[in-house]
Amino acid sequence: PFPPQASAVEQLRKEGNELFKCGDYEGALTAYTQALGLGATPQDQAILHRNRAACHLKLVREPASSRLCSAIEKDGGDVKALYRRSQALEKLGRLDQAVLDLQRCVSLEPKNKVFQEALRNIGGQIQEKVRYMSSTDAKVEQMFQILLDPQEKGTEKKQKASQNLVVLAREDAGAEKIFRSNGVQLLQRLLDTGEADLMLAALRTLVGICSEHQSRTVATLSVLGTRRVVSILGVESQAVSLAACHLLQVIFDALKEGVKKGFRGKEGAIIVDPARELKILISNLLELLTEVGVSGQGRDNALTLLIKAVPRKSLKDPNNSLTLWVIDQGLKKILEVGGSVQEPPGELAVTANSRMSASVLLSKLFDDLKCDAERENFHRLCENYIKSWFEGQGLAGKLRAIQTVSCLLQGPCEAGNRALELSGVMESVIALCASEQEEEQLVAVEALIHAAGKAKRASFITANGVSLLKDLYKRSEKDSIRIRALVGLCKLGSAGGTDFSMKQFAEGSTLKLAKQCRKWLCNDQMDAGTRRWAVEGLAYLTFDADVKEEFVEDEAALKALFQLSTSEERSVLFAVASALVNCTNSYDCEEPDPKMVELAKYAKQHVPEQHPKDKPAFVRARVKKLLAAGVVSAMTCMVKTESPVLTGSCRELLSRRVRAPLSGLGGWWFGPYPPGPISGTDGSSPQALLPLALEGTDVGQTKAAQALAKLTITSNPEMTFPGERIYEVVRPLVSLLHLSCSGLQNFEALMALTNLAGISERLRQKILKEKAVPMIEGYMFEEHEMIRRAATECMCNLAMSKEVQDLFEATGNDRLKLLVLYSGEDDELLRRAAAGGLAMLTSMRPSLCSRIPQVTTHWLEILQALLLSPNQELQHRGVVVALNMVEASKEIAGTLMESEVLEILSVLAKGKESPVTRAAAACLGKAVEYGLIKPHQDGE
Repeated sequence: PFPPQASAVEQLRKEGNELFKCGDYEGALTAYTQALGLGATPQDQAILHRNRAACHLKLVREPASSRLCSAIEKDGGDVKALYRRSQALEKLGRLDQAVLDLQRCVSLEPKNKVFQEALRNIGGQIQEKVRYMSSTDAKVEQMFQILLDPQEKGTEKKQKASQNLVVLAREDAGAEKIFRSNGVQLLQRLLDTGEADLMLAALRTLVGICSEHQSRTVATLSVLGTRRVVSILGVESQAVSLAACHLLQVIFDALKEGVKKGFRGKEGAIIVDPARELKILISNLLELLTEVGVSGQGRDNALTLLIKAVPRKSLKDPNNSLTLWVIDQGLKKILEVGGSVQEPPGELAVTANSRMSASVLLSKLFDDLKCDAERENFHRLCENYIKSWFEGQGLAGKLRAIQTVSCLLQGPCEAGNRALELSGVMESVIALCASEQEEEQLVAVEALIHAAGKAKRASFITANGVSLLKDLYKRSEKDSIRIRALVGLCKLGSAGGTDFSMKQFAEGSTLKLAKQCRKWLCNDQMDAGTRRWAVEGLAYLTFDADVKEEFVEDEAALKALFQLSTSEERSVLFAVASALVNCTNSYDCEEPDPKMVELAKYAKQHVPEQHPKDKPAFVRARVKKLLAAGVVSAMTCMVKTESPVLTGSCRELLSRRVRAPLSGLGGWWFGPYPPGPISGTDGSSPQALLPLALEGTDVGQTKAAQALAKLTITSNPEMTFPGERIYEVVRPLVSLLHLSCSGLQNFEALMALTNLAGISERLRQKILKEKAVPMIEGYMFEEHEMIRRAATECMCNLAMSKEVQDLFEATGNDRLKLLVLYSGEDDELLRRAAAGGLAMLTSMRPSLCSRIPQVTTHWLEILQALLLSPNQELQHRGVVVALNMVEASKEIAGTLMESEVLEILSVLAKGKESPVTRAAAACLGKAVEYGLIKPHQDGE
């Protein structure tokens, strides 16, 4: 007998081996590690270390695997350990070390063909790498010579060299080669030329060098200087500024996440504190915001980077210290941009999108705060800044303060509302609306419009500002003032929302306002910034169903709306999305409980009323008209917009709108393939949905994912999501399986995943990688029969994968039992799915056949019921399971032949030629081969 410790070591080793076979490499690794801690013998230690190396190799932990194999070198004759280490080193790219291990393996076992073949392969790889690196050295040197040659200015040769350099840097080996060839210093010389083409080539090459590589990123910053890189954002060339923005985003990502790739170059050569480097970068961006001479586009790009880099990605992360630091160090600088005006040009150059970008950043920072003390500090800093301009700075200071309040109202409106309550602010807004200066009126009217966003302010303005706005609208000679006054009236007129009984203005007034908005929207002579306000007005007025009906009938207005949504005027996106959501009634609207409605009427409480033209038939008609007008293509362009204005809320609105035609309103949409462009035949709708499903608010992502599920169910996924796009669909679909989603969303996700799982093994592997199997298994126990059935169908298709088959074959679980029992359920569709899975599993894994009689005593009657079913599909599944069981074991075949199954199979074998008769005949033939039965004299 083994000593207690040795016995425990042996037990853990066996347990680890079983887990390894089942694919649970983490569990196996834990078991082997525990065994090592129990004082194993030297021989056992060598085996355990080797096994741990195999686990690390499977888990793609090559560095750890190499270290473990190094520890095994005390047993120099362990060829398995040497071979596994060579595999790990090969995956690390350390071919020179891997070949030494393989040479030792071949010397120990000269006749081993596996070792010989591996040595030949790695030798070829080494030769190829030598050829590549030597040729690349020469290419890199030649490229830089051409680019830095002043005589080659503007030539085609120079353009080709810059393109080749960028392409080379996209590959990690190429980027490393450029980096080691003194490439950063040479790229700095290209940046110093000031030529846009050369600067673009240098910036794009630097993107490849820094991408996902912390040490190269830090080395690059130390050579170029953080301030120098950030300053490139401010150049006049938009293309160069955008390229610099992309580079800085890559630098942020590299500093935050560190090295992901195995080939690390000079990793470890520079020791840095990533948090410190991040703060230096952010500090320089904040300085750039208020720097005179920086282009408006550069300022917008700096705001975009701050929006992406500063706030926490998830509120579950407890550390918001970077946000607090930015608020303390740079809030005044952000407010300074938010309070700047585009016309007339001030000290700071800004674009039409600058103030909105500042509002988005302020909103993100405010939302990232965790407690009242942090929010109070934010309010205090904002109010102190506004007071510093409002008091003692004359009229110009008041205008600056009011403009800053408008910026806050568009972002963290809680801070904006508090600023409005400061002494004299609201009074100044009302007074300046009557100014004779257009610039002053613009600032004041915009502030008034934004202030009407909250009910508390709207009621004050309704009482004090409506007459003023009407007067401005009627008497002002400036369209820029009139259109803003009109939007203010539209906003106040829509205060009742969709409640038909809550009309703010006289009958027909909202239609007149909407008509004027459409007129301005269609006026090509107006600039995009002014026309944006017409869309803002329609966004409010389309709460009224009469306005919706007139709007979708106006083809010119729809065309102008879609054109404006794809223009450079990015601040219009939210208004466009809002108008479309209103027209299609894509907002959440729960049906009130009739009993509660009666109770409210009895208590003389107000009960909202639906407009007659908001009924499903009208909504369906509006959706069709929008589709015919090209709404899907317009929204695809909107979703692709790289702008801070495309916030999570804006994405959510677009998700609702894209989902509207797919929501089955009245059932007109669902068929074998959905009609029109939304089906994905032109790729438009999937292109819009995928970004929305991966980024935005939780509600927006869920709605976009649900729309993707509907497309996957009702169309051919390979046509709707061509190429690699089909693999991007899996993650949003799996997100709908979470318990927080509704039963309908769970069901649609399961149906969609079933379709995908039946297409290819690569898609099944993607579903497994997203860890969907445990959730799908959970829904197989769901009480709702449709969800239970959909989960079983999905599992049936996934069973084609080896990993899922391993799960069913593993001991100590009831997966097989559940399938057997479901094969005997009353629900015919559930039986078909379960029996299909059973037929597939018993075919792929014959060992499961012997376990079927063990999982339930009712297995035989369930099988007989399948064989006797009038449904051909069920019968076919049953006879395939019987055939698999007969072929798997003579003992099981004997049990079947001793039962009524023999008689049933005999009858089935005599039927009309079909898959069922052939399988039944094969069962009987195998039984004859075993000698369990004999054929009749007539050969039957």
